[in-house]
Amino acid sequence: MDQHLLSIVLFTPLAGFLILLLIPGKQKDLIKVWANLVGFVGFLISLPLVSRFDKGISGFQFQESTDWIPSIGAHFHIGIDGISLLLIMLTTLVGFLAILCSWNAIDERVKEYYAMFLLLQTGMIGVFVSLDFFLFYVFWELVLVPMYFIIGVWGGPRKLYAAIKFFLYTLAGSVLMLLGILTLYFQYHQQFGAYTFEIAELMKLDLPLGLQQWVFWSFFIGFAIKVPMFPFHTWLPDAHVEAPTAGSVILASVLLKMGTYGFIRFSLPLLPKASVDQTIVQVLAVLSIIGIIYGALVSLMQQDWKKLVAYSSVSHLGFCTLGIFALNPNGLAGSVLQQVNHGISTGMLFLIIGVIYERRHTREIAEYGGLAHVMPKFATVFAIAMLSSAGLPLLNGFVGEFAILQGAFEASHAWAAFSVMGVILGAAYLLWLYQRTMLGQVTNGRNLHLPDLSLRELVVFVPLIAWGFWIGIYPKPYFDLLDKPVQQIVERVRPDYYQGGAQRVASAKPRAVEAGAAQ
Repeated sequence: MDQHLLSIVLFTPLAGFLILLLIPGKQKDLIKVWANLVGFVGFLISLPLVSRFDKGISGFQFQESTDWIPSIGAHFHIGIDGISLLLIMLTTLVGFLAILCSWNAIDERVKEYYAMFLLLQTGMIGVFVSLDFFLFYVFWELVLVPMYFIIGVWGGPRKLYAAIKFFLYTLAGSVLMLLGILTLYFQYHQQFGAYTFEIAELMKLDLPLGLQQWVFWSFFIGFAIKVPMFPFHTWLPDAHVEAPTAGSVILASVLLKMGTYGFIRFSLPLLPKASVDQTIVQVLAVLSIIGIIYGALVSLMQQDWKKLVAYSSVSHLGFCTLGIFALNPNGLAGSVLQQVNHGISTGMLFLIIGVIYERRHTREIAEYGGLAHVMPKFATVFAIAMLSSAGLPLLNGFVGEFAILQGAFEASHAWAAFSVMGVILGAAYLLWLYQRTMLGQVTNGRNLHLPDLSLRELVVFVPLIAWGFWIGIYPKPYFDLLDKPVQQIVERVRPDYYQGGAQRVASAKPRAVEAGAAQ
């Protein structure tokens, strides 16, 4: 079982998708039940990955490798480390909750909708488990298709514009990334006389700095568009606003993490000379800080509830990329944890917007006010999600931001000073949003008789709230998971960081864990 556990996790949604195609389209309730069942089973099957994962082992676990297209050197090679494990668990849980929250929201073309979601789930998991570049690229591109249809068919009034913009942006980035992959592929043949897409093999390449820089920038375009980093972010607000609720949740919680994951898994280990090049590091740090502050300022100006949360993602993902390019254990571990935290808190915020949109069919902030009097359960869940996103101590957002700021401060005091402004502005736009929608008197008569959260809606929020509190109160297991893979990346990029093989006092695990314990 352990031998093929990862394949089972990867292909469960795909098997569910194939069976779903056999169910007649008129049987909407059966389709919904089946899709939810597949989503739930997909999450349950992924749980043994956590219990059987050995935190003390360096390298990848649950590896499976077989020849796929031997003529070009492509293998079906999958495996996970602590970084992939956290992102897979986020994918399987949020994927299930996104399917569950669609129960009442989708009434047209139900079969196609759920089929797209199950296909999307397979693609996202595939991205996080691939250890062969060709396989990774196939899954990376596969994700585009179902997301395009989810936005373009079940989205809002400007859905086609948003879907095409999303597709073209990400496809353009992918094509440039492919050029970088092919450069490494042919360089490997030049140096070793064989063709391969295996990540571990490509790490043996010895490339001059100039070539590494070119490949780095080709990867950068592909990953930065997906994150999205400033100034490649303009597709994101349109995609979020027009997508159905479940589409926004999965886009924010998982799809954006594919970009940050790409930097950590491929850019840093494969291109270590370029990754520590001062010009590259400074450019990426400046773009990250601009994204943090710009995203927060634009969020403050929004009149649309969903657009505000969409721009907040630009700000929060700026922290994640800043942590990565601090190139130290605190920054990297904090970045991965913050990616999970963003998935939890922003996923909750989009779910909350979906709940209120189903009742009122408007996202204008001015249409609301005093909802806490009418929907107390809703207001409580919203408060937790909002404070989690703002980084309140004892909630998940604080721990990740704290570790990233530690890493940024270690790399440059100026980076930390500027990025702290994002934390302050983040609290400002989230608290102001809460005040305008939840507090005060009910200003609009149409809000007086809105029903509070139903049991199904509460069930969607409970796992995310529980996970948020767990990370906020006791983050040690997460830093333990990340310790070995982060150490490997730092040793690869900065061999002088660790002295004599022993960890410096600045290691992520003790300091970040102490931060969590000090709460």
